[in-house]
Amino acid sequence: QVYLVESGGGTVHAGGSLKLSCRASGLNFGIAAMNWYRQPPGNQRELVGSILSSGFTNYTDSVKGRFTISRDNARMTVYLQMNNLKPEDTAVYYCKTRWKNRDFWGKGTLVTVSS
Repeated sequence: QVYLVESGGGTVHAGGSLKLSCRASGLNFGIAAMNWYRQPPGNQRELVGSILSSGFTNYTDSVKGRFTISRDNARMTVYLQMNNLKPEDTAVYYCKTRWKNRDFWGKGTLVTVSS
């Protein structure tokens, strides 16, 4: 069974930074693509960005230049560094991976950005 556990959420002022972590278990992490999603209050879940096993990353337009995804395969952990946070970044942030044709999600961590 694959487990994903997010941490690092909290409340920050606009312009501040947070770094989220997602620790994985139950899979060959080094070859797994990892994704960060978010769900703002009252809205649908949306993809924030992804990191492939090669380290290649991509991001949704609204976070490009502000957010950075990285991974530490030895720690089986993926990170989301968020800088210059805006109130519209307020959301529950989820880690997700697909392993053996199944999607696995963490329970999420709440990020609140105050203006």
